[in-house]
Amino acid sequence: MHKATDSLTDPVANVRSALTAVGAQDTVRRFEEKVPTAAAAAAVLGCEVAAITNSLVFELDGEPLLILASGAARVDTALVADQLGTGKIRRARPEFVLEHTGQEVGGVAPVGHPKKLRTILDTSLQEHCVLWAGAGDHNSMFSISYGELARITAAEPLQVR
Repeated sequence: MHKATDSLTDPVANVRSALTAVGAQDTVRRFEEKVPTAAAAAAVLGCEVAAITNSLVFELDGEPLLILASGAARVDTALVADQLGTGKIRRARPEFVLEHTGQEVGGVAPVGHPKKLRTILDTSLQEHCVLWAGAGDHNSMFSISYGELARITAAEPLQVR
């Protein structure tokens, strides 16, 4: 029998499993250098910062809210809260992020979490044919299309900036 923390020991394996479990391709790539920011990832991948999908965890009424946002812009939490008709959305503490995703800030993926998170998908990401998202740690990313990312995350498309 596995302890709850055992499932968190290999977040990249969890992401790979989550991708294949929903019929998505395992496009995870591991890099020698760390890619914890959109700018660092874009430099390594040779793509636009706007094509990097940041997986940002916020706290809304004590629950996690995952916002998949373009690396080119800052999320307007007041705008998102207004569109959702909710209270204030706050950036989550690193401990909260790890608890709910099993992944550290800077390596959070859109999938591979211990349980399904409410997810918002930045509509500006659909401007890119190929998106790159974190794959569970600071050295891994995976590629995916906007439509496929929307499908596998069941995210709500929303303007986030």
